[in-house]
Amino acid sequence: MHRPSAAEAQFAAELAVVRPGLAARYAAELPGARAAVLTRLWRGLTHEPLPWIAARQTGRDGLTLRLSDGRRLHGPHPDPYATAAYVTVVRLDQAAYDDPARLMTGLGVPHGAGLAAELTDSVLSLALSRAGQASRTEKWPVSDWEWEQRIVDGHPYHPNCRSRPGFSVAEQLAYGPEHRPLVRLGLVPVRVDECLMTGAWPSELRDGDRLLLPAHPWQAEHVLKRAVTEGLDAHPLMSLRTLALTDGPQHVKTALSARLTSSVRDISGYSITMSATLSEFAEALSEHTDGLLHFTRTLGAATADSPDLAAVLRESPQVYGDRVLPVAALATTHLPNSPAWLAEFTRLALTAGLRLLELGVALEAHGQNLLVVLSGSDAPVRLVYRDLADIRVSPARLARHGVPVPALSGRIVTDDETTLRRKLFGSLVAGALAATAGSATALRGALEIAVRDLPRTPDLAALLEQPLPAKALTSMRLSPGTPGDQWTELPNPLF
Repeated sequence: MHRPSAAEAQFAAELAVVRPGLAARYAAELPGARAAVLTRLWRGLTHEPLPWIAARQTGRDGLTLRLSDGRRLHGPHPDPYATAAYVTVVRLDQAAYDDPARLMTGLGVPHGAGLAAELTDSVLSLALSRAGQASRTEKWPVSDWEWEQRIVDGHPYHPNCRSRPGFSVAEQLAYGPEHRPLVRLGLVPVRVDECLMTGAWPSELRDGDRLLLPAHPWQAEHVLKRAVTEGLDAHPLMSLRTLALTDGPQHVKTALSARLTSSVRDISGYSITMSATLSEFAEALSEHTDGLLHFTRTLGAATADSPDLAAVLRESPQVYGDRVLPVAALATTHLPNSPAWLAEFTRLALTAGLRLLELGVALEAHGQNLLVVLSGSDAPVRLVYRDLADIRVSPARLARHGVPVPALSGRIVTDDETTLRRKLFGSLVAGALAATAGSATALRGALEIAVRDLPRTPDLAALLEQPLPAKALTSMRLSPGTPGDQWTELPNPLF
């Protein structure tokens, strides 16, 4: 029988106070949440270049990892593209582990204690997210934010899929999109001459010579340390810090200085500076996709000279169709169960992504940034992309195709082919498409059909002939002193 840790006991005690009616359902969801996080952790252990794993040996009954200290970790044959929780227990020598946090503690590797705490938080938050779900009807959502709030389990492959350190139980219920709250954003007045602003800041968010910057209530309380009364009502979207305003079609991305999965979610001055240029550039890019891909426009961005107090206003993806949903939400529908539908969606996504990559733009096209527009008969007809902050742009490729090079600088700009391909293939193929397919077998079937008629570019050749790049999500959490993304290679399902 599982013995609750101190963190688990404290979480349950908080829940019993703030939402006692969820306690029984939450307890019932804990075993499944442990298996879901353990499955994600096993993916990292079996496929990432961790220095304390000396060898990986495949046997008839599963996979054995031989550790550098001589111990052996054994579990089922891994499927790096699986989204179902198929790992319920692994064995470290003779000890069996069904809890990912206790497994990480038992491994005793550098920085493992910190990751173990995050894994505990991920399990507890995931169980709470699942416990709070209402019965789902067959009626499809109408509003964009309703689609986003159907996504319960968070990142499909990150072991910290639901980790929200610094959030109490009450705060998770109050701000987590899967709990369907209405959030009151604060409005912080800042003098215009003290702000960095790009784009057009709307008149309704001005007060004379001051800008009114939307602030997330968690940020206002824990980081800004100020009470904010006046504000805007909004529905939280799947990224938590981005919300859909109730009184208009705009989305607002707020600063949220908390670590969610891998990153602290503030808004840098660099991203504010680049936002208007990127938005104008993206509008021009749409003309090169034959109507297959649209970009949501950035309406305005401002910061009070601090990543802790900043906001970005964007148009809603729903301006591009009545039935627009994030790719991550496809898994909540019946659509991916059809191999024909999955292949057609895969063809659409690869056509648009590879065309832009050939031109010189690599999208961070994971299931949150990439949205699909469906016809009345559920056919995927075009795509919408949002949040340009993490794309990569190649001036050399743009120039080769006669596309004007925008005035960009910093991390966005690169001509390195490996970097460009990692960005697109890691997010789109090993991310959005794999998670939609749900398994290596389904992904292989969709790719085999989708790639038949695609133009034979060097980028497509790399996709077909090389292992798939993917972010080494577990390694990144076990090396906190190493900045930036780390990468691994996954088996290419096509060979």
